[in-house]
Amino acid sequence: MTELLFRDDAYLKETQARVLSASPAGIVLDRTVFYAQGGGQPGDRGVLKRTDGLSIAVANTIYDADRKTILHAPAEGDALPSAGETVTARIDWPLRFRRMRAHTALHLLSVVLPFPVTGGSVGEGEGRLDFDSGDAEFDKAEIEARLNDLIARDAPVSARWITDEELEANPALVKTLSVKPPVGTGRVRLIAIEGLDLQPCGGTHVARTAEIGRARVTQIEKKGRINRRVRIALDEVWSPA
Repeated sequence: MTELLFRDDAYLKETQARVLSASPAGIVLDRTVFYAQGGGQPGDRGVLKRTDGLSIAVANTIYDADRKTILHAPAEGDALPSAGETVTARIDWPLRFRRMRAHTALHLLSVVLPFPVTGGSVGEGEGRLDFDSGDAEFDKAEIEARLNDLIARDAPVSARWITDEELEANPALVKTLSVKPPVGTGRVRLIAIEGLDLQPCGGTHVARTAEIGRARVTQIEKKGRINRRVRIALDEVWSPA
């Protein structure tokens, strides 16, 4: 099993790791800072630095078919490392940070619009959620103002774990209809935005909401009789080195 360091520290940009196996489909490490694609958030990109100074570009990070093994997909043509080799796994941090900001902003959007979520995606400083909102009227300016009010509160964002049984006993924690939180391992990760939101999520997030920066509601679309898609984009902000 790969130790998933990003779950405990989304700001960790690199780590030394040992190669467990390598193939054109992907490189498996004993530990990683790379987030694997899932829950609407894309997989990280970056590099694996070898001890001889050469680098292997990681074009994407995905789960294997078993949904347990993380594969660091090498760029086409890059030489593969050997099993047992030590590498430094380093993410594309500016890319990751834009996604962290967007993911946390979408959690706040689900607070502004408290409807069941039927879909969503996290982009690079932007994202969208789909809502099963019935006949509710959506006002673009009002949604944007309320979202930025929540961001400006600078609320702490943290993660904690509950058991599968605790989640089953609290079904209201699950806002998404299309993506169910993974169960079966005995525990589920929750993301808490202090005083505002609590929901299962395996993604990466900023430590405080003010790091999101100003958000803009760029589009509201009808996606069926009772579904609305809300797209947001974030202004560029200073990124911690």
